[in-house]
Amino acid sequence: MSALLSVQGLRVGFGRDPQRSEVVKGVSFDLGAGQTLGIVGESGSGKSVTALSINRLVDFGGGRITGGSIVLERSDGTPLDVTKADESSLIHVRGRDIGMIFQEPMTSLNPVHTIGAQIEEAFRLNRGLSGRAATLAARDALDRVRIPDAAQRLGYFPHQLSGGMRQRVMIAMVIASNPRLLIADEPTTALDVTVQAQVMALLAELKREMGMAMIFISHDIGLVAGIADEIMVMQSGQAVEQGRLNDVLDRPQHEYTRHLLEAVPHFNGGRATRSDGKRTEAATPVVAVDDLVVRFPIARGLFRTGAGSVHAVDGVEFDLLPGETLGIVGESGSGKSTAARAVLGLVKATRGRIDIAAGRSRRPVQMVFQDPFSSLNPRLDVESLLAEPAIANGQRVDEKLRQRMMFLLGRVGLPDDALRRYPHQFSGGQRQRLCIARALMLNPDVVVLDEAVSALDVSVQARVLDLLIDLQHEFGLAYLFISHDMAVVERIAHRIAVMYAGQIVEIGDAAAVLSSPQHSYTRRLIAAVPAIERRQARFTIDATQVPSLVRPAGFEPAPPQWREAGADHRVRVEANP
Repeated sequence: MSALLSVQGLRVGFGRDPQRSEVVKGVSFDLGAGQTLGIVGESGSGKSVTALSINRLVDFGGGRITGGSIVLERSDGTPLDVTKADESSLIHVRGRDIGMIFQEPMTSLNPVHTIGAQIEEAFRLNRGLSGRAATLAARDALDRVRIPDAAQRLGYFPHQLSGGMRQRVMIAMVIASNPRLLIADEPTTALDVTVQAQVMALLAELKREMGMAMIFISHDIGLVAGIADEIMVMQSGQAVEQGRLNDVLDRPQHEYTRHLLEAVPHFNGGRATRSDGKRTEAATPVVAVDDLVVRFPIARGLFRTGAGSVHAVDGVEFDLLPGETLGIVGESGSGKSTAARAVLGLVKATRGRIDIAAGRSRRPVQMVFQDPFSSLNPRLDVESLLAEPAIANGQRVDEKLRQRMMFLLGRVGLPDDALRRYPHQFSGGQRQRLCIARALMLNPDVVVLDEAVSALDVSVQARVLDLLIDLQHEFGLAYLFISHDMAVVERIAHRIAVMYAGQIVEIGDAAAVLSSPQHSYTRRLIAAVPAIERRQARFTIDATQVPSLVRPAGFEPAPPQWREAGADHRVRVEANP
């Protein structure tokens, strides 16, 4: 079988002298139609630069191909050496022959245009559709990627959708392009496991239906194991090991491959939960949430009259004890981040009570966000970044505050000279440690961690989790830990709350919830967890309809009914289990 794509001796560099600063050093592989190549490796290994070079997008980031060839077989059967092609030829290749899904969809979507307009544009450019035909095709594409209320969502802007929904919009645009080769660069990194499984199912279905080849880039070897035919392991710009999937995973030859496989977090079905910090009834909660409701009104028409609202959070209640971690898991758009932001006061609650017991700090709740780079002002050095929360709290920068900075930098494992450095001078894991240090500057009682380790490599992720547990023991911190990664939640959480369609459907002791899930959604969530052991797993699209969160004006849901499933384990009664 002739190769759809043949990459030979690819070398890529950056800067004024790219040949002296190469980040990809002699990578070679062939990919046939219908085949999937998984590329794995940690940040800085060169896997994304390799992908961006295939359609020459690396040119726009200051990169230059310094050697090798990239030969693509066009739809008419003619070969095209991408490394030598001019821009006019590449315009016709990008999108039509080579489609691409990026890791962060918010930076890939135009914030000033509705998602409907952007999907319709893809159908217009690649399929020749226009008018109502393009609109209907865009709606069908959204239906296919399992976005509820597809017709209404066409009028939404990217910022009005969750991260998971934005990524599904990107896949809808790929459907419009119908490429022969799809490059998926960490397409599920920020997604929860159920949506991740749906995205993988969609990609597998597109691959089968269109016969397209795929390059799937991920640091999650469990995901790669479920979709790839061949695997290439990259380190420091080189392919250190490559071959058939089973050969590499079962008989890894390179030391770095073995290191990656050992660092992968394994989900153990509740058998590996924490045994410390068991709760007692006498303890006073540092956070108590009762009947929390958050709704976003929908306005339509010339006079912007009310047409109902989005019930983002509906009747949520939980408490959090000192030194305890409550993990919140759930589907993208389930309301878990909105509930956390309401606790912080970043989102206004429609009704309900949020009691925060201020202990050691005037600012008892702090937050660590998912993306450390966008959370840090690139123009400020570390000293200024750490001083920000203290200054906002009315303190002044003095020797005592600097000692606090040095102490926290040491606790999160950063060097003494870090105070004079800037965010871009740190790795992703170091930047997240910096965000953790900043969150601790005011000695808070509670830290909200919203997908705080999801963007980190597996080995860095393990070290940050160990750090969080150590800091929790040292300072008596309570964590509200939001994550899509069930293996990570199993490792750090004492208790787990499962959210679905704006409501908590199951809550309790982490071991009980994970080992004996009672709600049908919790069972689907756990069944979707990827694992290296599930090789070539057939991802299937869940036919279960996601409930619409859009409700007419005046609508109030029925009061929830709960049943006890054991000590510290409650489950919402399902209408149709």
